[in-house]
Amino acid sequence: MTGPAPAGGGGAGGGRLPGIHLFVPMLHRRDAVGEHTRVLRGLLVAAGVPSTIYTELPDPDTVDETRPFRDYEHDAVAGDVLVYQVATRSDMTRWLAKRPEPVVLNYHSLTPAVFFAPWNNGIARMQEAAARDLADLAPRCALGIGVSDFDVAELRAAGCPSTRVVPVVNVPLPPVEPDPAALAALARRTAAGGPWWLSVGRLAPNKAHQETIAALFVARATTAPDAHLTIVGGPTEPHYAAALRRYAADLGLSGAVEFTTRLSPGELAARYATADVLVMLSEHEGFGVPLVEAMSQGLPVVAYDAGAVAEIVGDAGVLLDRKGPRAVAAAVAALLDDPDRRHALVAAGRARLGALGLEHAGSDLVRALREVAAGA
Repeated sequence: MTGPAPAGGGGAGGGRLPGIHLFVPMLHRRDAVGEHTRVLRGLLVAAGVPSTIYTELPDPDTVDETRPFRDYEHDAVAGDVLVYQVATRSDMTRWLAKRPEPVVLNYHSLTPAVFFAPWNNGIARMQEAAARDLADLAPRCALGIGVSDFDVAELRAAGCPSTRVVPVVNVPLPPVEPDPAALAALARRTAAGGPWWLSVGRLAPNKAHQETIAALFVARATTAPDAHLTIVGGPTEPHYAAALRRYAADLGLSGAVEFTTRLSPGELAARYATADVLVMLSEHEGFGVPLVEAMSQGLPVVAYDAGAVAEIVGDAGVLLDRKGPRAVAAAVAALLDDPDRRHALVAAGRARLGALGLEHAGSDLVRALREVAAGA
């Protein structure tokens, strides 16, 4: 993507047209919220709507695509609409609450502080502050858009007067083709035999990667002694991320659990293509992009039924109501030992993509934002 387009206006007008501008605390690549924001801006610009991404903090990888949010005070013109990507605490929240422009909340779920409290008091307090700020901002927003019914329920609980469900717009359909070099290398590795589990998600406590590691330990001790696990995700909380590696090592799994991050879309697609099952045991999930990615790549899913997981997966995966390591290992073994069921779930997963409305999520989101702009 090219650098930021001129903002929708200047404080003195400057002849600029009103726009729909996006605000996100920090714009990250290979991050669900960041990629959603980048794709949304591209859709708005393609529709002829001026749009700039404003951030509180710059990311070196995306600094050429963003501007400091305080710059908007000079850029503003009448008729602008401001879209806030809600996922964590930011000084922008209270600033937006004081702006005269219509504000739309594009909500990606706030991870409850309880998950971070044992690991990082600073992050836990930040998440508590984010929830308070959301409760202050939500009642005055023009529209709250959640990426799932689960998220919309949280918006309504925060006081948002008008809500709508629009899925994330950054899941490519058709799916990304696997990178040929990565695919060949992984195929050689998996040819040695044994099932390969895959888990995709930030190394954050709510993702419960430790429970997937524990389930792998049970699987290797019982039904699949040569099973392996790849965990794809960057560290959100460094102490938790380090503890995961120590935990795997203490269980004697250093050679069986691989941690990797910063994969290109093609490299990630190769991981899906060469794995046998996606295991997601997250405790709090507002959407679950890896679920969609797995279904689109033909990879069956075993997931804990929390948050929006059942809403996204439907009948296209194995949903668990408990996730003790023996229960998870048994569920994975039962799936991998039943080719007919596996094939049925893969087919159901691909059909599920259409039911989620992902193909027109981008146009639906742009339409919703333009309706707010027209009302303004």
